Amino acid sequence: MLNLKNKEKLFTVNVDGACSGNPGDTGLGIVIENKTTGFKENISRYAGLGTNNYAEYKALIVALERIIELGIESVEVKSDSELLVKQLKGIYKVKKEHLKTLHDKVLALAARLVEFKIEHVRREFNAEADLLAKNAITEYRRTNRMVAAQQKAV
Repeated sequence: MLNLKNKEKLFTVNVDGACSGNPGDTGLGIVIENKTTGFKENISRYAGLGTNNYAEYKALIVALERIIELGIESVEVKSDSELLVKQLKGIYKVKKEHLKTLHDKVLALAARLVEFKIEHVRREFNAEADLLAKNAITEYRRTNRMVAAQQKAV
């Protein structure tokens, strides 16, 4: 758990989900940062099979779970997914059944924080999280090819 003074409590969290094929392999990228303290943590993780919107929601869920684990109370989330941001702000309805559960989970996690803000940013302002998400898929596929090749050789 981080020990922070009041002025250091607001963290910026950039999230992005990637999908290769839609549906297809998904990856998530997260950058948690506090410029005042110099704290920065990157997360790049394969997230299974799903759609791009599934990946966007999973990235935010993993980010919020990590934020809570670290004891961070105030976050400003930045995402290049207009759908995700507008659904969480109540501007768009969540129509897809598979996203409703994820949407509800995000709201439950956000409710555990003192301050939760989310904003839509253009893709170029989310490049680091985007790269982490894409790299998660690439690494997963590379590892699976190596395992498959080793199993074939046996």
